[in-house]
Amino acid sequence: MEGSRFGSNSGYGIRIEPLDGTVRVLREGHVLAQSTRAKVMYETRLPPQVYIPAEDVQIPLSDPTDLQTFCPFKGTARYRDIQLDGQTLANGTWSYDDALPESRDIQGHIGFLPNTYTELDLGGAEFSPDDSGNISGPLVDWLMRGASTNTTPEDFTRALAEKMLESGIAVSRMSLMIWSLHPMIAGKNYIWHKGKDEITTFAPSYELYDHPSYVNSPLRHVAAGLGGVRQKLDVPVDQMQFPIMEDLKKDGHTDYVAMPLSFSNGQINVLTLTSDHPDGFTTANLGLIFEISSVISRFFEVFTQKENAQSLLETYVGRRTGARVLGGEIRRGDGDEIDAAIMFCDLRGSTRLEEELGRDVYIDLLNQFFDTVTAVVNDHGGEVLKFIGDAVLAVFPSDATDACANALVAAKQIVRDLRDVAEAAHLDCECSIGIAYGRVTYGNVGSQERLDFTVIGQPANIAARLGDYGKRVGHRIVATAEVAAEDKDAKPLGALSLRNVSEPVESFGVSVDS
Repeated sequence: MEGSRFGSNSGYGIRIEPLDGTVRVLREGHVLAQSTRAKVMYETRLPPQVYIPAEDVQIPLSDPTDLQTFCPFKGTARYRDIQLDGQTLANGTWSYDDALPESRDIQGHIGFLPNTYTELDLGGAEFSPDDSGNISGPLVDWLMRGASTNTTPEDFTRALAEKMLESGIAVSRMSLMIWSLHPMIAGKNYIWHKGKDEITTFAPSYELYDHPSYVNSPLRHVAAGLGGVRQKLDVPVDQMQFPIMEDLKKDGHTDYVAMPLSFSNGQINVLTLTSDHPDGFTTANLGLIFEISSVISRFFEVFTQKENAQSLLETYVGRRTGARVLGGEIRRGDGDEIDAAIMFCDLRGSTRLEEELGRDVYIDLLNQFFDTVTAVVNDHGGEVLKFIGDAVLAVFPSDATDACANALVAAKQIVRDLRDVAEAAHLDCECSIGIAYGRVTYGNVGSQERLDFTVIGQPANIAARLGDYGKRVGHRIVATAEVAAEDKDAKPLGALSLRNVSEPVESFGVSVDS
């Protein structure tokens, strides 16, 4: 049954052998290293790699540089510069200073990048590589042909784990930490457990970075570019690298690996795998996973870019508007004529507040104002379209009765909530709100290269002017007659002449407590 565990990827492996005779590494006649104890590593689908004991290197090497790479069966490689005749060959050598068990024979040995030497003299020895062929099997076939049918990261994660099992990889738990571009969450953590159909998804906030469970975790280690992690879990607890490994061992796991999943922009995400097989992962297991890790990264990069685009659009233009843009309304002139209530909410006395409070405290207050208005608008079926200085433009798209009622209720709630904010901060700050209803164009306007998704039309202009009027006469909420019809206690203000509005507008003052 052991052979079936390896599955069709059993051809992947590594083999380390000594090289007979004296091996020399030269650069234009200059001996970089010379040894009678050199070794060669044969690794599937890679050319033979010669390793020289560190004490047999004959030219100065720098301290380890910042560059690190990870192999799940060799460990984390540290690189050093070569100093030669006043010339520096950056990251010209590497070594595994804490090699994993499969590669312990090359610990303390130095490998040279091909571009650092001009001649490799084997002293009569010959390479005898294996015929590695191609890596294939159910997992690779699925990545090439079937993986793209999974349209969500959760579905892809589940299918990936199942294909690993089908390929003979004894994985019992898999986790992916994918960082995101989002104003409130640091990323998405997808966790699969063998025997469970559901994928557990966490979306931690940026407080994660300071949490002890993350600070002392393999996730932070790998994401910080410090290389991967491999830990057999059959060792005493005091020999384990991270606290989570003790918990995994208690749950019956035997082997753990964490490796980087790099995006094309250099972002380092993290893939972790845990085994429950008595012998843990094989070299063939980890070799296959390492081979396909870049493909896995590309799938998650596509998922993440889509989610980033959606979250950024929702952050900057709102949920409904963002959905329209993602739906293809990306050209100037794209949009619809809709009936909607338009709200313009302005923070009163902002110039005075900035002078009295100072810039930093004022910005905090302004953000609280925006938080308050946005939350109330969203709760009442509206959407904030934009922040304009210290004002908010919001739209309530619906039929006249619902839109006007929702906008009025939201306006009253905003005034009440802002009073609470002002009292808590011991400040004298209030808002002025104008509301109008009518037909507007909801879509893209702007230049050919810089667009704005907004509402254009007289109701938007009227709402802004009514807000200005309310500031002058002391009304917190001023609305047109159609909007105010939803409030029997609204106070008539007469037909107001508003700037840039050709006809007087019958308007009403709305009491917050009505």
